[in-house]
Order: sequence, then C-alpha cells, then structure tokens
Amino acid sequence: MGRFFRATLFGAGFFLLSQVAAAEPFKVLVVMSYEEQNPWCEEIKQGIDSVLAPSSEISYFYMDTKVDPAGGPAKAEQALAAYQALQPDGVITVDDNAQSMLVVPSLKDKVSTPIMFAGVNAAASKYGYPNSHISGILERAHVRESLAFAKQLFPSIDRACLVTNDVPSGRALQKQVEADRAKYPVPARQFFLASNTAELDKFGESFRQSCDALFVDSLEGIKDAYQQSMTNQQVLSYLKTLYPGPILGGNRYTVEQGAWAAVVKTGQEQGETAAEMLLQAMQGTPVEQIPVTINNKGERIVNVSALKANDVPLKPLVLRGATLVREQP
Repeated sequence: MGRFFRATLFGAGFFLLSQVAAAEPFKVLVVMSYEEQNPWCEEIKQGIDSVLAPSSEISYFYMDTKVDPAGGPAKAEQALAAYQALQPDGVITVDDNAQSMLVVPSLKDKVSTPIMFAGVNAAASKYGYPNSHISGILERAHVRESLAFAKQLFPSIDRACLVTNDVPSGRALQKQVEADRAKYPVPARQFFLASNTAELDKFGESFRQSCDALFVDSLEGIKDAYQQSMTNQQVLSYLKTLYPGPILGGNRYTVEQGAWAAVVKTGQEQGETAAEMLLQAMQGTPVEQIPVTINNKGERIVNVSALKANDVPLKPLVLRGATLVREQP
C-alpha cells in the first residue's frame, strides 16, 4: 500500500511538473529591418502581438536600415548577439534586409531554431528559402487591384507610373511590376527608383508628362538636400510639389498621409501569419510541413480629404465597401 501511495504521489508530482513546464511561455525574438517608429513595423508588431502575446515572451530588435542603411551590418551583429543571449524558441525576421544581413549569413543552416520571415519582397529562393527550419510569408503589393480601383475613381487615367526608394524592397517591387504589367487594367509606363530628392526633381517633368497617376511604395529613407532620411509623409509632401495628379499608395498609412486611394496590403496580415506559422513550429509541427505563403488580403482605402481638395466627385457605388479616411495633418 505504501509503495503504491509513493508511486501514485510520484506520478502525480511528475504530471504537475510537466504541466508547469508546458505552461512556460515561449521565448520569441523578432528582428525588424527598419526603425521602431516605422508605420510598417508598427503594423507588423500589432499582428505578431495579437497571436503570440498570450503564449510567448516577445523581444523586439530594430535594425534601422531605412534611416541608416550603412549601419545595417553592425546592427545585424547586434541582432545575432541578442539571439545568442536569448536562445529563443523561435524567431521572426521582417523585411529583406534582415534576411540578407542576418539570417542568410549567420542563422540559416547554422541553427535549428524555427525562423519565420515576413515582409519579404524578393523571391523566397533568393535567400534559399524554405529549408528545414525556415518558412514564412512573402509581401506583394496590390498594384493591379489599386489601378483597377483608381480607374473607377478617376476614369481619365490611361497611364500609370510607379515610384519607390532605391532599396531592396523597391527593386523587388520593380521586378513584380515587370512580371505582372501585362495584366494591369492601366498600362504601367515607367518605374522610377529614387534615393534622394535631387533624383525626384529630375523625374518631375516625366511625372507630369507621362503619368496620369503615380503608385508609390517604400518611400521612407529617401534623402533630402541635406542627406537626411525623410519619413514617408515627408516624401509624399515633396512629391506633391512635383506632381499634382492622383497618387496611389501601397499601405494604409500612405493613404492616411497623403495618397488619394489604394487597395492596400497590411502589416497586420504579415505579422499575424508569420506568428501563426511560428506558433505551429514551436508547438511541434515540422517546419517542412509549413509552406511559404503570400499575402492575399486587400483593403480599399480612400482619402476623402484629398479627393475633396482636388474636386474629385465621391461616387457612392464606387465607394461602397471602401474605408474612408481623412488625411493626417
């Protein structure tokens, strides 16, 4: 009887200890390519937190490569040190610079920790993804959908142009447009990559002569005349001095900050999806069974302040189901 009691007590204690261990939160490291105040990073963080906060202790590291590209390699070394100190159960790496500067040289095939990427604009194969411990979600702008929506709002549009910062995400968007342009409802005539306002100035005449609408994305980090990195809103304001026509944006915050309309991708979708994939891996699903995916949600956003300021009539049938926002001051 005593032996049975001791065995039962031992079994109960072991069960309780195993339950306590199972209840311990996962340790997760998130490495963002850009700065903490970047609106895209803020959206992705919201998505990650909504999924992982109940089960995980999340540490965030920001590489600041939009405002300080030259400092990226040093920040990548710091991110690696953070990984080594934390020894996380899982990692999320966001946008292309975190892949090229951190994951590929320092983590890929060198550790077994599950890693999920988000916000990657290049083809996954560029980084050797997926592999035994890496998967994630790609980011693709809704260019075709935005042009179709713009054609409904502004029927006179016959030629569109695109403008981005000359950075990896911008060059990846250029490749996307080159591959998809035959499917666009409005011809995409020119694609402009700019690193600074002097280059935007050079493009100004082409904007006005060749473009009935501009689609903009990844503007943050373009340098002003003093070689200071500009925010997305600052670049939008500068563009408006060069181009008076409709401006379309890839993200909601771009429309809120001055673009006229768009079908936007969301950072929340990127963050939620990567977090859900990582949670599966941390709970035991082999990463090889978690396929790379791509964003598919699009939200129609209209800046009613911009439309009214430019005497564009608000068409109830076109606006049905769209989110109407007012421009931020």
